[in-house]
Amino acid sequence: MGGFGRYLAAALAARIASEGMGMAVVLLALERTGSAAHGAFVLTAWLAPHVLAAPLAGAAAARTRRPRLFHAGALAGFATAVAALTLLLGRAPAPLVLVVAVLGGSCGPMVTGGLSSLITGLVPAGPGRDRAYGWDATTYNAAAVTAPAAVGLVAALGSAGPAMAVLAASGALAATLAATLPYEDQGAGRAPGAPRAELGAGLAALWRVRELRAVTSATTLGFVGIGSLTTVSVLLATELGSPGGGGVLMTAFAVGALGGSLTLGRMTSVEPGRLVRWALAGTGAALAAAAFAPSVAVTAALFALAGVCDGPLLTATLRIRAQYAPDGVRTQVFTLGAGLKVTAASTGAALVGIVADAPAAALLTGIAGLLLAAALLHVVVVAPEPGRPRRARRPGRPARAGATGPSAGSATAAAGPRTPEGP
Repeated sequence: MGGFGRYLAAALAARIASEGMGMAVVLLALERTGSAAHGAFVLTAWLAPHVLAAPLAGAAAARTRRPRLFHAGALAGFATAVAALTLLLGRAPAPLVLVVAVLGGSCGPMVTGGLSSLITGLVPAGPGRDRAYGWDATTYNAAAVTAPAAVGLVAALGSAGPAMAVLAASGALAATLAATLPYEDQGAGRAPGAPRAELGAGLAALWRVRELRAVTSATTLGFVGIGSLTTVSVLLATELGSPGGGGVLMTAFAVGALGGSLTLGRMTSVEPGRLVRWALAGTGAALAAAAFAPSVAVTAALFALAGVCDGPLLTATLRIRAQYAPDGVRTQVFTLGAGLKVTAASTGAALVGIVADAPAAALLTGIAGLLLAAALLHVVVVAPEPGRPRRARRPGRPARAGATGPSAGSATAAAGPRTPEGP
Protein backbone atom coordinates (compact mmCIF):
# COMPACT_ATOMS: atom_id res chain seq x y z
CA MET A 1 0.00 0.00 0.00
CA GLY A 2 1.46 3.36 -1.06
CA GLY A 3 1.84 6.39 1.16
CA PHE A 4 -1.48 7.94 0.12
CA GLY A 5 -3.26 4.59 0.45
CA ARG A 6 -2.00 4.27 4.04
CA TYR A 7 -3.06 7.86 4.65
CA LEU A 8 -6.62 7.11 3.51
CA ALA A 9 -6.75 4.04 5.74
CA ALA A 10 -5.50 6.07 8.71
CA ALA A 11 -7.92 8.91 8.00
CA LEU A 12 -10.90 6.57 7.68
CA ALA A 13 -10.03 4.73 10.91
CA ALA A 14 -9.56 8.01 12.83
CA ARG A 15 -12.77 9.53 11.52
CA ILE A 16 -14.79 6.41 12.27
CA ALA A 17 -13.63 6.77 15.88
CA SER A 18 -14.55 10.46 15.86
CA GLU A 19 -17.95 10.08 14.17
CA GLY A 20 -19.01 7.24 16.45
CA MET A 21 -18.36 9.13 19.67
CA GLY A 22 -21.61 11.11 19.65
CA MET A 23 -23.82 8.04 19.75
CA ALA A 24 -21.53 5.80 21.80
CA VAL A 25 -21.02 8.27 24.66
CA VAL A 26 -24.74 8.90 25.07
CA LEU A 27 -25.56 5.17 24.92
CA LEU A 28 -22.87 4.32 27.47
CA ALA A 29 -24.02 7.06 29.86
CA LEU A 30 -27.63 5.95 29.55
CA GLU A 31 -26.65 2.34 30.17
CA ARG A 32 -24.51 3.03 33.25
CA THR A 33 -26.19 6.06 34.83
CA GLY A 34 -29.71 6.02 33.43
CA SER A 35 -29.23 9.61 32.25
CA ALA A 36 -28.62 10.62 28.65
CA ALA A 37 -27.95 14.15 29.94
CA HIS A 38 -24.75 12.89 31.58
CA GLY A 39 -23.57 11.69 28.18
CA ALA A 40 -24.49 15.04 26.64
CA PHE A 41 -22.27 16.85 29.15
CA VAL A 42 -19.37 14.51 28.38
CA LEU A 43 -19.90 14.97 24.65
CA THR A 44 -19.91 18.76 25.09
CA ALA A 45 -16.61 18.51 26.96
CA TRP A 46 -15.27 16.39 24.08
CA LEU A 47 -16.29 18.90 21.38
CA ALA A 48 -15.70 22.20 23.18
CA PRO A 49 -11.86 22.24 22.95
CA HIS A 50 -11.81 21.94 19.15
CA VAL A 51 -11.79 25.64 18.31
CA LEU A 52 -9.39 26.51 21.15
CA ALA A 53 -7.00 23.64 20.46
CA ALA A 54 -7.01 24.13 16.68
CA PRO A 55 -4.52 27.03 16.48
CA LEU A 56 -2.26 25.42 19.08
CA ALA A 57 -2.31 22.07 17.26
CA GLY A 58 -1.70 23.73 13.89
CA ALA A 59 1.19 25.81 15.18
CA ALA A 60 2.75 22.83 16.95
CA ALA A 61 2.46 20.70 13.81
CA ALA A 62 4.12 23.42 11.73
CA ARG A 63 7.01 23.83 14.18
CA THR A 64 7.75 20.23 15.05
CA ARG A 65 10.98 18.68 13.76
CA ARG A 66 9.49 15.19 14.17
CA PRO A 67 6.14 15.26 12.34
CA ARG A 68 5.79 11.46 12.49
CA LEU A 69 5.94 11.48 16.28
CA PHE A 70 3.62 14.48 16.54
CA HIS A 71 0.85 13.21 14.26
CA ALA A 72 0.96 9.61 15.43
CA GLY A 73 1.17 10.81 19.05
CA ALA A 74 -1.90 13.03 18.66
CA LEU A 75 -3.90 10.14 17.22
CA ALA A 76 -2.64 7.85 19.97
CA GLY A 77 -3.76 10.42 22.56
CA PHE A 78 -7.17 10.54 20.90
CA ALA A 79 -7.49 6.75 21.04
CA THR A 80 -6.26 6.62 24.63
CA ALA A 81 -8.90 9.14 25.70
CA VAL A 82 -11.65 7.07 24.04
CA ALA A 83 -10.38 3.94 25.84
CA ALA A 84 -10.23 5.83 29.15
CA LEU A 85 -13.80 7.07 28.75
CA THR A 86 -14.87 3.48 28.04
CA LEU A 87 -13.58 2.51 31.48
CA LEU A 88 -14.42 5.66 33.46
CA LEU A 89 -17.78 6.92 32.18
CA GLY A 90 -20.44 6.19 34.78
CA ARG A 91 -17.91 4.69 37.19
CA ALA A 92 -15.45 7.47 38.07
CA PRO A 93 -16.22 10.93 39.50
CA ALA A 94 -17.76 13.21 36.89
CA PRO A 95 -14.98 15.87 37.07
CA LEU A 96 -12.35 13.24 36.18
CA VAL A 97 -14.45 12.01 33.26
CA LEU A 98 -14.88 15.56 31.97
CA VAL A 99 -11.14 16.24 32.21
CA VAL A 100 -10.42 13.12 30.15
CA ALA A 101 -13.01 14.21 27.59
CA VAL A 102 -11.44 17.67 27.32
CA LEU A 103 -7.97 16.18 26.83
CA GLY A 104 -9.21 13.76 24.19
CA GLY A 105 -11.18 16.47 22.43
CA SER A 106 -8.06 18.62 22.29
CA CYS A 107 -6.59 16.03 19.91
CA GLY A 108 -9.67 16.32 17.69
CA PRO A 109 -8.29 18.99 15.31
CA MET A 110 -5.53 16.58 14.27
CA VAL A 111 -8.15 13.97 13.33
CA THR A 112 -9.87 16.42 10.99
CA GLY A 113 -7.92 19.33 9.51
CA GLY A 114 -4.55 18.19 10.83
CA LEU A 115 -4.67 14.94 8.87
CA SER A 116 -6.00 16.63 5.72
CA SER A 117 -3.07 19.06 5.74
CA LEU A 118 -0.68 16.14 5.15
CA ILE A 119 -1.96 15.56 1.61
CA THR A 120 0.17 18.37 0.16
CA GLY A 121 3.25 16.42 1.25
CA LEU A 122 1.97 13.05 0.03
CA VAL A 123 0.59 13.88 -3.43
CA PRO A 124 2.38 16.07 -6.02
CA ALA A 125 0.69 19.31 -7.09
CA GLY A 126 -1.71 19.06 -10.00
CA PRO A 127 -5.06 17.44 -10.79
CA GLY A 128 -4.01 14.32 -8.86
CA ARG A 129 -3.91 16.33 -5.65
CA ASP A 130 -7.39 17.70 -6.31
CA ARG A 131 -8.63 14.12 -6.69
CA ALA A 132 -6.79 13.20 -3.49
CA TYR A 133 -8.80 15.81 -1.61
CA GLY A 134 -11.92 14.24 -3.08
CA TRP A 135 -10.93 10.88 -1.64
CA ASP A 136 -10.09 12.51 1.68
CA ALA A 137 -13.55 14.09 1.84
CA THR A 138 -15.02 10.67 1.12
CA THR A 139 -13.48 9.31 4.33
CA TYR A 140 -15.54 11.81 6.33
CA ASN A 141 -18.76 10.82 4.58
CA ALA A 142 -17.99 7.10 4.75
CA ALA A 143 -17.30 7.42 8.48
CA ALA A 144 -20.56 9.36 8.96
CA VAL A 145 -22.44 6.42 7.42
CA THR A 146 -20.59 3.47 8.96
CA ALA A 147 -19.66 4.67 12.45
CA PRO A 148 -23.17 5.17 13.90
CA ALA A 149 -24.33 1.92 12.29
CA ALA A 150 -21.36 0.01 13.75
CA VAL A 151 -21.90 1.52 17.21
CA GLY A 152 -25.60 0.71 17.12
CA LEU A 153 -24.99 -2.86 15.97
CA VAL A 154 -22.32 -3.64 18.58
CA ALA A 155 -24.40 -2.02 21.32
CA ALA A 156 -27.47 -4.04 20.27
CA LEU A 157 -25.53 -7.32 20.25
CA GLY A 158 -23.75 -6.64 23.54
CA SER A 159 -23.55 -3.28 25.27
CA ALA A 160 -22.30 0.24 24.75
CA GLY A 161 -18.96 -0.55 26.44
CA PRO A 162 -17.74 -2.85 23.64
CA ALA A 163 -18.98 -0.29 21.10
CA MET A 164 -16.73 2.34 22.69
CA ALA A 165 -13.88 -0.17 22.73
CA VAL A 166 -14.29 -0.66 18.96
CA LEU A 167 -13.90 3.10 18.49
CA ALA A 168 -10.77 3.11 20.67
CA ALA A 169 -9.32 0.27 18.58
CA SER A 170 -10.10 2.19 15.38
CA GLY A 171 -8.25 5.22 16.77
CA ALA A 172 -5.28 3.04 17.72
CA LEU A 173 -5.19 1.61 14.19
CA ALA A 174 -5.15 5.17 12.81
CA ALA A 175 -2.19 6.06 15.04
CA THR A 176 -0.30 2.95 13.92
CA LEU A 177 -0.88 3.69 10.23
CA ALA A 178 0.02 7.37 10.69
CA ALA A 179 3.38 6.30 12.10
CA THR A 180 4.18 4.59 8.76
CA LEU A 181 3.56 7.61 6.51
CA PRO A 182 6.56 9.04 4.61
CA TYR A 183 6.67 12.46 6.30
CA GLU A 184 10.35 13.17 5.80
CA ASP A 185 10.47 11.75 2.28
CA GLN A 186 7.52 13.83 1.10
CA GLY A 187 8.52 17.06 2.80
CA ALA A 188 5.82 17.18 5.46
CA GLY A 189 6.54 19.27 8.50
CA ARG A 190 8.85 22.26 8.82
CA ALA A 191 12.07 22.15 6.87
CA PRO A 192 15.27 22.91 8.79
CA GLY A 193 15.94 26.64 8.76
CA ALA A 194 12.38 27.51 7.70
CA PRO A 195 10.80 30.43 9.59
CA ARG A 196 8.59 29.52 12.52
CA ALA A 197 4.91 30.24 12.09
CA GLU A 198 3.49 32.49 14.79
CA LEU A 199 0.55 31.20 16.83
CA GLY A 200 -1.87 33.69 15.28
CA ALA A 201 -0.54 33.40 11.73
CA GLY A 202 -3.19 30.89 10.69
CA LEU A 203 -6.01 33.08 11.95
CA ALA A 204 -4.45 36.08 10.21
CA ALA A 205 -4.31 34.13 6.94
CA LEU A 206 -7.97 33.11 7.27
CA TRP A 207 -8.87 36.79 7.55
CA ARG A 208 -6.43 38.41 5.11
CA VAL A 209 -6.68 35.96 2.18
CA ARG A 210 -9.99 36.67 0.49
CA GLU A 211 -10.66 33.13 -0.71
CA LEU A 212 -9.91 31.66 2.73
CA ARG A 213 -12.05 34.28 4.44
CA ALA A 214 -14.94 33.56 2.07
CA VAL A 215 -14.94 29.78 2.43
CA THR A 216 -14.37 29.89 6.20
CA SER A 217 -17.15 32.39 6.90
CA ALA A 218 -19.60 30.64 4.55
CA THR A 219 -19.01 27.11 5.84
CA THR A 220 -19.03 28.27 9.47
CA LEU A 221 -22.44 29.90 8.98
CA GLY A 222 -23.69 26.86 7.08
CA PHE A 223 -22.60 24.49 9.81
CA VAL A 224 -24.69 26.33 12.39
CA GLY A 225 -27.58 24.86 10.41
CA ILE A 226 -26.01 21.46 9.75
CA GLY A 227 -25.25 21.05 13.46
CA SER A 228 -28.94 21.26 14.30
CA LEU A 229 -30.08 18.96 11.49
CA THR A 230 -29.98 15.74 13.54
CA THR A 231 -32.29 17.08 16.24
CA VAL A 232 -34.63 18.69 13.73
CA SER A 233 -34.83 15.47 11.70
CA VAL A 234 -36.07 13.62 14.79
CA LEU A 235 -38.68 16.31 15.47
CA LEU A 236 -39.76 16.36 11.84
CA ALA A 237 -40.14 12.59 11.62
CA THR A 238 -42.18 12.59 14.83
CA GLU A 239 -44.54 15.23 13.43
CA LEU A 240 -44.93 13.10 10.30
CA GLY A 241 -46.06 10.16 12.44
CA SER A 242 -42.79 8.18 12.53
CA PRO A 243 -40.99 8.79 15.86
CA GLY A 244 -38.10 6.52 14.85
CA GLY A 245 -37.73 8.04 11.40
CA GLY A 246 -35.14 10.63 12.35
CA GLY A 247 -32.37 8.07 11.98
CA VAL A 248 -33.69 7.18 8.53
CA LEU A 249 -33.54 10.83 7.45
CA MET A 250 -29.99 11.33 8.68
CA THR A 251 -28.86 8.04 7.13
CA ALA A 252 -30.35 9.19 3.82
CA PHE A 253 -28.46 12.48 4.15
CA ALA A 254 -25.18 10.69 4.95
CA VAL A 255 -25.55 8.19 2.10
CA GLY A 256 -26.35 11.03 -0.29
CA ALA A 257 -23.29 12.94 0.91
CA LEU A 258 -21.10 9.89 0.31
CA GLY A 259 -22.46 9.57 -3.22
CA GLY A 260 -21.99 13.29 -3.83
CA SER A 261 -18.39 13.23 -2.69
CA LEU A 262 -17.63 10.24 -4.95
CA THR A 263 -19.24 11.88 -8.00
CA LEU A 264 -19.67 15.65 -7.89
CA GLY A 265 -16.70 16.00 -5.54
CA ARG A 266 -14.42 14.54 -8.21
CA MET A 267 -15.12 17.38 -10.69
CA THR A 268 -11.68 18.96 -10.66
CA SER A 269 -12.55 21.02 -13.76
CA VAL A 270 -14.94 23.15 -11.68
CA GLU A 271 -13.42 26.05 -9.76
CA PRO A 272 -13.68 25.11 -6.05
CA GLY A 273 -15.21 28.43 -4.97
CA ARG A 274 -18.04 27.94 -7.42
CA LEU A 275 -18.48 24.38 -6.14
CA VAL A 276 -18.78 25.71 -2.57
CA ARG A 277 -21.60 28.05 -3.61
CA TRP A 278 -23.41 25.36 -5.58
CA ALA A 279 -23.14 22.90 -2.71
CA LEU A 280 -24.45 25.31 -0.07
CA ALA A 281 -27.29 26.59 -2.26
CA GLY A 282 -28.29 23.10 -3.45
CA THR A 283 -28.32 21.68 0.08
CA GLY A 284 -30.40 24.62 1.32
CA ALA A 285 -32.90 24.34 -1.53
CA ALA A 286 -33.37 20.57 -1.02
CA LEU A 287 -33.90 20.98 2.75
CA ALA A 288 -36.36 23.83 2.14
CA ALA A 289 -38.38 21.47 -0.06
CA ALA A 290 -38.14 18.73 2.59
CA ALA A 291 -39.78 21.04 5.13
CA PHE A 292 -43.03 20.78 3.15
CA ALA A 293 -42.85 17.06 2.25
CA PRO A 294 -46.01 15.08 3.12
CA SER A 295 -44.38 11.86 4.32
CA VAL A 296 -41.19 10.42 5.77
CA ALA A 297 -40.45 8.61 2.50
CA VAL A 298 -40.57 11.82 0.43
CA THR A 299 -38.64 13.68 3.13
CA ALA A 300 -35.95 10.98 3.09
CA ALA A 301 -35.59 11.31 -0.68
CA LEU A 302 -35.14 15.06 -0.34
CA PHE A 303 -32.66 14.57 2.52
CA ALA A 304 -30.69 12.24 0.24
CA LEU A 305 -30.73 14.92 -2.48
CA ALA A 306 -29.52 17.46 0.08
CA GLY A 307 -26.71 15.07 1.00
CA VAL A 308 -25.70 14.71 -2.65
CA CYS A 309 -25.43 18.50 -2.88
CA ASP A 310 -23.49 18.66 0.40
CA GLY A 311 -21.04 15.92 -0.66
CA PRO A 312 -18.67 18.08 -2.76
CA LEU A 313 -18.60 20.91 -0.18
CA LEU A 314 -15.78 19.44 1.90
CA THR A 315 -13.73 18.52 -1.17
CA ALA A 316 -13.98 22.07 -2.49
CA THR A 317 -13.17 23.51 0.94
CA LEU A 318 -10.04 21.36 1.26
CA ARG A 319 -8.90 22.38 -2.23
CA ILE A 320 -9.29 26.07 -1.41
CA ARG A 321 -7.36 25.74 1.85
CA ALA A 322 -4.54 23.90 0.08
CA GLN A 323 -4.39 26.37 -2.82
CA TYR A 324 -4.50 29.62 -0.88
CA ALA A 325 -3.00 28.89 2.55
CA PRO A 326 0.53 30.32 2.89
CA ASP A 327 3.02 27.46 3.06
CA GLY A 328 4.21 28.15 6.60
CA VAL A 329 0.73 28.13 8.16
CA ARG A 330 -1.10 25.55 6.05
CA THR A 331 -1.67 23.16 8.96
CA GLN A 332 -2.99 26.01 11.12
CA VAL A 333 -5.43 26.97 8.37
CA PHE A 334 -6.69 23.39 8.11
CA THR A 335 -7.07 22.84 11.86
CA LEU A 336 -8.64 26.26 12.47
CA GLY A 337 -11.14 25.81 9.66
CA ALA A 338 -12.17 22.41 10.99
CA GLY A 339 -12.35 23.71 14.57
CA LEU A 340 -14.59 26.62 13.60
CA LYS A 341 -16.98 24.27 11.79
CA VAL A 342 -17.20 21.91 14.77
CA THR A 343 -17.87 24.86 17.08
CA ALA A 344 -20.51 26.22 14.71
CA ALA A 345 -22.21 22.81 14.61
CA SER A 346 -22.20 22.66 18.41
CA THR A 347 -23.73 26.15 18.52
CA GLY A 348 -26.45 25.08 16.12
CA ALA A 349 -27.27 22.04 18.23
CA ALA A 350 -27.56 24.26 21.32
CA LEU A 351 -29.73 26.84 19.55
CA VAL A 352 -32.23 24.29 18.29
CA GLY A 353 -32.53 22.97 21.84
CA ILE A 354 -33.72 26.41 22.91
CA VAL A 355 -36.42 26.62 20.22
CA ALA A 356 -37.30 22.91 20.08
CA ASP A 357 -40.98 23.67 20.76
CA ALA A 358 -41.35 25.42 17.40
CA PRO A 359 -42.84 23.48 14.46
CA ALA A 360 -40.21 21.19 12.95
CA ALA A 361 -41.00 22.42 9.43
CA ALA A 362 -40.20 25.97 10.54
CA LEU A 363 -36.91 24.84 12.10
CA LEU A 364 -35.91 22.99 8.92
CA THR A 365 -36.80 26.06 6.87
CA GLY A 366 -34.51 28.06 9.16
CA ILE A 367 -31.67 25.59 8.53
CA ALA A 368 -32.26 25.91 4.78
CA GLY A 369 -32.21 29.69 5.12
CA LEU A 370 -28.83 29.57 6.89
CA LEU A 371 -27.35 27.46 4.08
CA LEU A 372 -28.72 29.76 1.37
CA ALA A 373 -27.41 32.76 3.33
CA ALA A 374 -24.01 31.03 3.54
CA ALA A 375 -23.94 30.67 -0.27
CA LEU A 376 -24.75 34.37 -0.62
CA LEU A 377 -22.13 35.26 1.98
CA HIS A 378 -19.48 33.43 -0.04
CA VAL A 379 -20.45 35.41 -3.15
CA VAL A 380 -20.19 38.70 -1.28
CA VAL A 381 -16.91 37.99 0.52
CA VAL A 382 -15.04 36.49 -2.42
CA ALA A 383 -15.94 39.36 -4.77
CA PRO A 384 -12.95 41.68 -5.48
CA GLU A 385 -13.08 45.15 -4.01
CA PRO A 386 -14.23 47.81 -6.51
CA GLY A 387 -11.32 49.05 -8.55
CA ARG A 388 -9.05 46.19 -7.37
CA PRO A 389 -9.40 43.25 -9.77
CA ARG A 390 -8.22 39.93 -8.42
CA ARG A 391 -4.87 38.82 -9.79
CA ALA A 392 -3.46 35.33 -9.44
CA ARG A 393 0.09 35.22 -8.10
CA ARG A 394 2.73 34.06 -10.53
CA PRO A 395 3.91 30.47 -10.01
CA GLY A 396 7.08 30.28 -7.96
CA ARG A 397 6.57 33.57 -6.16
CA PRO A 398 6.81 33.11 -2.38
CA ALA A 399 3.48 32.89 -0.57
CA ARG A 400 2.52 35.63 1.87
CA ALA A 401 -0.13 35.62 4.57
CA GLY A 402 -2.04 38.35 2.77
CA ALA A 403 -1.70 36.97 -0.75
CA THR A 404 -4.90 36.31 -2.66
CA GLY A 405 -3.43 33.97 -5.22
CA PRO A 406 -2.74 30.26 -4.83
CA SER A 407 0.17 29.19 -2.67
CA ALA A 408 3.28 27.89 -4.36
CA GLY A 409 2.53 24.30 -3.54
CA SER A 410 -1.03 24.31 -4.83
CA ALA A 411 -2.39 22.48 -7.81
CA THR A 412 -3.53 25.71 -9.41
CA ALA A 413 -0.14 27.37 -9.27
CA ALA A 414 1.71 24.52 -10.88
CA ALA A 415 -0.80 23.12 -13.33
CA GLY A 416 -2.40 26.22 -14.82
CA PRO A 417 -5.86 26.23 -16.38
CA ARG A 418 -7.59 22.88 -16.90
CA THR A 419 -10.22 22.10 -19.47
CA PRO A 420 -13.27 19.93 -18.76
CA GLU A 421 -11.69 17.20 -20.86
CA GLY A 422 -8.58 17.18 -18.66
CA PRO A 423 -7.88 14.58 -15.96
